[in-house]
Amino acid sequence: MRFAVALPWWGYVLACAAALALAWVTYARTAIALSARQRARLIGLRAATLLLLVVFLLRPVRVVPAADVRDRVVPVLVDISRSMRLSDDGGPARIERAEAVARDLEQKLTRRFRVELYTFGEALARAESAPLAATARRSDLSEALSAVAERYRHQRLGGILVVSDGGDTANQEAGSAGRLPAPVYAVGVGKASGIRDREVVNLTVGEPVLADSSVDLSVSAVGSGYGREPVELRLSANGRPLEVRRFSSPADGAPVHEVFTVSPDSDNATVYTVQIPPVASEIAAENNTRSVLVPPQGRRRRVLIVEGAPGFEHTFLKRALALDPGLEVDSVVRKGQNDQGRDTFFVQAGASRAAALAVGYPIKRADLFRYDAIVFGNIEGEFFSRDQLDMTAAFVATRGGGLMVLGARSFERAGLMGTPLEEVLPLDLNDSGGAVARTAGSPPQNALALTDDGAAHPATRLAVSIDDSRKRWAQLPPLAATATLGEARPGAQVLAVAGSGAGEVRPIFAAQRYGQGRSMIFAGEAAWRWRMLLPAADRTYETVWRQAARWLSAGAPESALIAPMAVTLPGTTEAINVIVRDEEFKPVADAHVQIRVTPPGAQERVLSAALSDPREGRYTASARFDQAGVYRVEADVRRQGLPPVTLRRPMLVGGADVEMSEPHLNEAVLRRIAEATGGRYVGADAAGELLPLLEARLESDRPLEMRDLWNTGWSLAAVICLLTAEWIARRRVGLA
Repeated sequence: MRFAVALPWWGYVLACAAALALAWVTYARTAIALSARQRARLIGLRAATLLLLVVFLLRPVRVVPAADVRDRVVPVLVDISRSMRLSDDGGPARIERAEAVARDLEQKLTRRFRVELYTFGEALARAESAPLAATARRSDLSEALSAVAERYRHQRLGGILVVSDGGDTANQEAGSAGRLPAPVYAVGVGKASGIRDREVVNLTVGEPVLADSSVDLSVSAVGSGYGREPVELRLSANGRPLEVRRFSSPADGAPVHEVFTVSPDSDNATVYTVQIPPVASEIAAENNTRSVLVPPQGRRRRVLIVEGAPGFEHTFLKRALALDPGLEVDSVVRKGQNDQGRDTFFVQAGASRAAALAVGYPIKRADLFRYDAIVFGNIEGEFFSRDQLDMTAAFVATRGGGLMVLGARSFERAGLMGTPLEEVLPLDLNDSGGAVARTAGSPPQNALALTDDGAAHPATRLAVSIDDSRKRWAQLPPLAATATLGEARPGAQVLAVAGSGAGEVRPIFAAQRYGQGRSMIFAGEAAWRWRMLLPAADRTYETVWRQAARWLSAGAPESALIAPMAVTLPGTTEAINVIVRDEEFKPVADAHVQIRVTPPGAQERVLSAALSDPREGRYTASARFDQAGVYRVEADVRRQGLPPVTLRRPMLVGGADVEMSEPHLNEAVLRRIAEATGGRYVGADAAGELLPLLEARLESDRPLEMRDLWNTGWSLAAVICLLTAEWIARRRVGLA
């Protein structure tokens, strides 16, 4: 028992004391003399009556479990995504089994709960029709559970039942359902293993690996239930067949990786598709195909070369890069000093950029950030001011540009040690000691050898096959000199090493990503020998430096750009983000951005983008992508006082049917949600085991209710009895 009117302990003591005091005062003085026994009897009766009234005023109640809990709701969610129409072992479709399980549970639970049946796929909806149809393009289990939590936020749930094959194509992790107001009891439908299926599980495109913009397509495929039976991979570009390969899996269910080297169109987007021809025994043919889009090259990348002195290296390097149609090269060569003792320079640059190079190197952030990559050739660190070095470090880390330092003379004496660029470069400069190893006539000395990283790196890949690339590197003449540098920094890649007279091997060519950009070191001298000492038809020298320049500049973003995005499933609404920055790559918060989206074969849609993040200069608009294919996304950016800028980005929607990816029963997802919420996972055949679990939870979680103990007939009868007893006692002693 407890009191509905809660008082502190001293409140109860005070109320009881007041009742006793009032009873004593009532009979302390009477018109008729009373014996002590008579007075005590009357005071006791009056005190009992007053104490009973005090108790009634405090409202004594008894807390007991509620008798009726039929208002407790149990939502039952049935998956109607397309993967549920699959049939395991030739039996009924998964959706048929799921509906049968759901209807059976609904019938049995109705006796104790209020059951409400829902379907989920792209969204949560009441199950109105029968039989259910598995037509949803995707299965957003996370959003369905969130919708249930929102819909029943003011009601008590007995539990949430989910009947599904565990497919979840949502962007968020379904395991976050741990915040649900009730445990999830999951029922898995389908087979977790032993199905027959072949699938292209991954298709990615690498960076250009050859000077003619060839790229590698990496394909991963897997087959289950077919043993080591050969499989065909068919590659096509924009629907045009390119290549067919046959391979055998090392074991049933073991993934196989293949690499195709292709040359995409430099002016137009190219969609590459890899397909495994389906066979009748497969459970799903939709996952046999994947596509990836390779965008056109876009604008020419700007490269700035800063050379410490005229020489063969500069001449050959500039000529090699200038002949690349994808590059626009500016160069500065220090010639010597004038009569006043000041450095003079030979500048070759575009008309709009030449003035900023008159002093040898840009002194303004906006002038330097026009470039995508910078090359320092045989120039000492003392040539640059501290501000210029800080600005160059920001060029790599913040702007996302590329920096290459080459030539053994760049590392003589202090080099760039102790400058802001020391951490930017991929090799440790502190261990260099300034030593330079000269060629001593032994061919291995200062001759380069490719590392495993270098064999696959886009900058040092000289042939389609890795073996051919290694052979071409082995044929290169030794360098005139190499600088002795330290080890590679964490995360950096050593692409090539050189031998020394003492038989040691040291890193010569290295690369790394730093901040938003990239950096390289080539610690060799006189690489122009690769051009002069090889046959005239050999283009290895040009290939190496063009690819290095392309790799350095490839990651440099525009000041304004449409952020990359991937829409794997048609029928989704996604955010399109446009980043707007000024010439110094500082965010712009006062631009007007309009986005145009053109679906394949459909009419253009115009959207207004709103500023969503002023710290980044991000403007956002949402668009729905209803069909598969290549969309054209364009953004018109207008700023006051500046000409408008139009940005373009092609985008592939539906390159892979992720709803049919891994078509087996995904028990891990369902089990994870159940465990995170305190529920349980069972297979479809054991769905009946959930009934006692729900009923047991009902008893343990039965709501409590308070029942009044004073608002009854006996309470009034008790007061009347006490008052009657007191009246009789008064009459007996002669009191009115």
